Amino acid sequence: MAEISEEINEEKGGLNFVEQIVHDDLEAGKNGGRLNTRFPPEPNGYLHIGHAKAICMDFGIAEKFGGTCNLRFDDTNPTKEDVEYVDSIREDIHWLGFDWGDREYYASDYFPQLYDLAVRMIKEGKAYVDHQTSEQIAEQKGTPTQPGVNSPYRDRPVEENLDLFTRMNAGEFDEGTYVLRAKIDMASPNMHFRDPIMYRIIKYPHHRTGTTWKVYPMYDFAHGQSDYFEGVTHSICTLEFVPHRPLYEYFVKELADESYCPRQIEFNRLNLTYTVMSKRKLLQLVKEGLVAGWDDPRMPTISGMRRRGFTPASIKNFINMIGYTKVEALNSISLLEHAVREDLNKVATRVMAVINPVKVIITNYPEGQEEILEMENNPEDPAAGTHKMTFSREIYIERDDFMENPPKKFFRLAPDGEVRLKGGYIIKCTGCKKDADGNIEEIYCTYDPDTRSGLPGSMRKVKGTLHWVSAAHATDATARLYDRLFSVENPAEEKDKDFREMLNPESLKVVTGIKIEPFLAENAKVGGHFQFQRIGYFTLDPDSTQDNIIFNRTMQLKDTWEKLQKK
Repeated sequence: MAEISEEINEEKGGLNFVEQIVHDDLEAGKNGGRLNTRFPPEPNGYLHIGHAKAICMDFGIAEKFGGTCNLRFDDTNPTKEDVEYVDSIREDIHWLGFDWGDREYYASDYFPQLYDLAVRMIKEGKAYVDHQTSEQIAEQKGTPTQPGVNSPYRDRPVEENLDLFTRMNAGEFDEGTYVLRAKIDMASPNMHFRDPIMYRIIKYPHHRTGTTWKVYPMYDFAHGQSDYFEGVTHSICTLEFVPHRPLYEYFVKELADESYCPRQIEFNRLNLTYTVMSKRKLLQLVKEGLVAGWDDPRMPTISGMRRRGFTPASIKNFINMIGYTKVEALNSISLLEHAVREDLNKVATRVMAVINPVKVIITNYPEGQEEILEMENNPEDPAAGTHKMTFSREIYIERDDFMENPPKKFFRLAPDGEVRLKGGYIIKCTGCKKDADGNIEEIYCTYDPDTRSGLPGSMRKVKGTLHWVSAAHATDATARLYDRLFSVENPAEEKDKDFREMLNPESLKVVTGIKIEPFLAENAKVGGHFQFQRIGYFTLDPDSTQDNIIFNRTMQLKDTWEKLQKK
């Protein structure tokens, strides 16, 4: 088992290394003392927790130093993009507590400027149209230790390149027949400098520009230029873009001067155990119906975590725990779960729910009598108050809380044993009733009327305390019990297996007929957080209706997974 990551922020004067760079640039008066970051998601899927780390950096550092952060959609591949993804990205960022104001941009906003720049580079002999297959181009690029081979079209005349590029955008050629490449250095030790592709033909309607364009810029060409057009001062990204930085700077310098030039800074990405972060693999899970959508509570997407009951604060606290460095790490999902529990313990309302009910009849409690008990909403929050709960002669408890022949240290209900009902009385088991198969149908108990909270006998001690609900007042509901999506600690390392073979078959259990107290049935709202006493943290699912109340388990009260794996 991987230990919880002990990765610590690389700090100087209380700042992580990215914040220190920004601080020093501002102190030096670079870019006129401005700070403008950007978060540049591709609208080709839903954001996951790795993106949350980037969001917290991009927006958080702007807030910390009095700058601004743009939201810019990198919409340069219309075949994979959708307005649904744009909307979901906006929602996720807002849910995390950040806002971009009126600074919402798209790479497609700059298609005219990017096209004009490409034409200028052709005229200056810095770009050419290549008429080879992607396989031929890849083969000619060489290897990190062997220089590449020049394309036979590298020295086309400028006029011919301009004509072909114009016709590419006019839709005269099929996809894959022509590309525009930058003419840099096929012998460069940096493979990205070996005449990278700037434009390719895509004949697919764009969600914003329709069929206006038939050629679309590549990320390496569009990204830095878009940063420049927007006035971005610090382009913060993850470590896989380190080799791309020289190319980023090469293209940006086609526009920038000494007065202003964006600066790229890289930090380590967020990796989690028992999780895949590949957007391609997550899309496979969705399309193949292996999960119930992008917002399935088992998914590492922000929308999935929101639906499961994670809080923005818990995600931010987790990101603060793991920090920002230049060292890649695999973080234990247990640390994320700890952050979720820690926050929910502060904010979740305590309620009674019985997942696997069995009836208890308190034989010496008067038939037809009822009492109203006061239940604490949250002992961690003195201002949370209380709510009322009805006690009656017949109640439900968890079936696992009763054993006829219990082992030692079983501090729950057993024949002749006593337990306290949470917020109520001490009861003593006097017997039980079974069906023909030997299953417990009813449990019989007596209660001590002097042990109700607030009475002299309430101080009498017993070792066990059980949660319960009144049988006459309980409402039926459904519980979806979620667990980790993968059963393998690091699916990415299992190269000989299909990642779908490593899915955890126990990642979802649906339990119907659970019994919940009236206060919960009446007050549960989507986005609310509840602690089912002694069971776990739950939230109401958006699919719930008045006739079909569904709760998602956010988390168990304790981390039992690690303990089970170590046995």
